[in-house]
Amino acid sequence: MMGATPAEEVPVADASRAVLSVEEYAAELAELVVPDRRAERLDLTEAQGRVLAEAIASPGPVPVLDNTAMDGYAVRAADAASGSVRLRVVADVPAGSSLDPALGAGECVRIMTGAPVPSDADAIIPVEHTSGWADPGEWVEVRTPPLPGAHIRRAGEDVAPGAEIAAAGTLVTPGVAGALAAVGVRAVAVRPRPVVAVAATGDELVADGARLARGQIHESNGEVLRAALLRDGAWPVGGGPLPDEAAALTAWLDAVSARADLVVLTGGASVGTADVVRDVLTARGGGVFRHVRMQPGKPQGHGRWGAAPVIALPGNPVSATLSYEMFVRPLLDRRLGRPGPRTGVAVAGGAWRSPEGRRQLIPVALAPDAAARLVATPIHARGSASHLASALARADGIAVVAEHVTRVAPGDLVGVRWFG
Repeated sequence: MMGATPAEEVPVADASRAVLSVEEYAAELAELVVPDRRAERLDLTEAQGRVLAEAIASPGPVPVLDNTAMDGYAVRAADAASGSVRLRVVADVPAGSSLDPALGAGECVRIMTGAPVPSDADAIIPVEHTSGWADPGEWVEVRTPPLPGAHIRRAGEDVAPGAEIAAAGTLVTPGVAGALAAVGVRAVAVRPRPVVAVAATGDELVADGARLARGQIHESNGEVLRAALLRDGAWPVGGGPLPDEAAALTAWLDAVSARADLVVLTGGASVGTADVVRDVLTARGGGVFRHVRMQPGKPQGHGRWGAAPVIALPGNPVSATLSYEMFVRPLLDRRLGRPGPRTGVAVAGGAWRSPEGRRQLIPVALAPDAAARLVATPIHARGSASHLASALARADGIAVVAEHVTRVAPGDLVGVRWFG
């Protein structure tokens, strides 16, 4: 961690706030949440968006037996090795058939994609490489000699018996559900969804696209956070924005804390004269407020309302979203026993400045270039300004610039972490 200047250590506006690194603050928050070891068993369809409580292994091979990858004819490769040859069709095996017809010299079986390969056959000739379809008892001309094993999907080549399909902590996505269904798994043990109460605070916020008066803005943080919570396996609750009134915030916290595993607030956590979240949590919720060495997202705070931990994020849209990714999402990962987000390294797709002594987070598009390098390109010309909500719509993830770096040049390496 880069040492801060004395001015940074004791901010003029709020000398009571400690200044922490991203890692120090994340570790402080981690103490608020314990892993949830409970599990419930659900049908696969109902488990979408839930986190697996146990690893799941395949009970058998996939495919379960050799089957054909093409419509055509099952043959003994040696019978057609000489090139153009006529073979007699002795049977027809469609997909789903249980037939296993015998093949003698000079014989073949008409077969459709996905059908089990006859035990006596060792290759499939696509119908395009023959004179066309022939019924059993007729002859077909083979025009292209096959290689042994051609167009046969071998039993177990996708999944071997006992192979792990999904680890504990895996989010059940459509792809995961499909893989589990393919091995015959229909019920899975999953963690309970954490219930997370969400509210944006601020007199300036207007919900539901209502007409704006001077000084008002459309509320967006609640929508972003609810969508992120659903993506991350939690269940969001909460209504519209809250005014900057201590009584309103207190009443809301009293109502939601009894049923929430976690509470997330945006706005009112800084050092302004009307920052009601700071005031209410400090007065009654054991509030702890910090300045974190990151940009955006410097003012952060937490507390506890009853048994529910409360996380206070900044109010500007980009600050709130990136703070969620850095601090709230890890708490959900910890509770659900899930691995953290996908991270990596990319080359910078542009040039920009970064504040010395603060870890910069910039919404970026992530895509390979002609040399197959992963490139991180800032979405907005103004980089990481905390109010640039439009940047979030096109971003794939976050570029992470180290605290000691003040300038990023095209081609420089930067850390990245993906959304989702």
